[in-house]
Amino acid sequence: MLIFLTACSQPSARIQTRLNRDAELSGELPYNPLTWEVISSTLNPVDHTLATISGNEQAIAYARHHASSDYPAGSVLAVVTWGQQDDPRWFGGKIPGGVRSVEFLEVQTAADSGHNYLYSLYSGTPLRKSVSIAEKAPTTRASYLLAQKAAIMP
Repeated sequence: MLIFLTACSQPSARIQTRLNRDAELSGELPYNPLTWEVISSTLNPVDHTLATISGNEQAIAYARHHASSDYPAGSVLAVVTWGQQDDPRWFGGKIPGGVRSVEFLEVQTAADSGHNYLYSLYSGTPLRKSVSIAEKAPTTRASYLLAQKAAIMP
């Protein structure tokens, strides 16, 4: 009995917990999208990436109750894209690897009471702003981000 209790009290050498430091964000980001709630996620098997679309409180509140892409001013959407890597703890599993890019789309109030859209792309290691586009009407990438529907979760 004593041998059995001693064996159960020792941590298993085969199971080591660790944080996935490869997937952390670093750099000059205006927000930390990893603290926001998730709107949706995507998996791209062609370029071996996965991405999470998240939003600040205003964006989440809008996305959960509306199907249209007319987010109110003050909403901020973020897309974090990671490369995939094998999960060392689960054969065949994939987990986020290094961060490839972070995108932000801010919906702002325009002078004419309409909206302005500020799209920013951060890339590199550490992450730095590489693209910034302000526009009155959302175009390609901004339009794509606004059109993403919130995932339905049980």
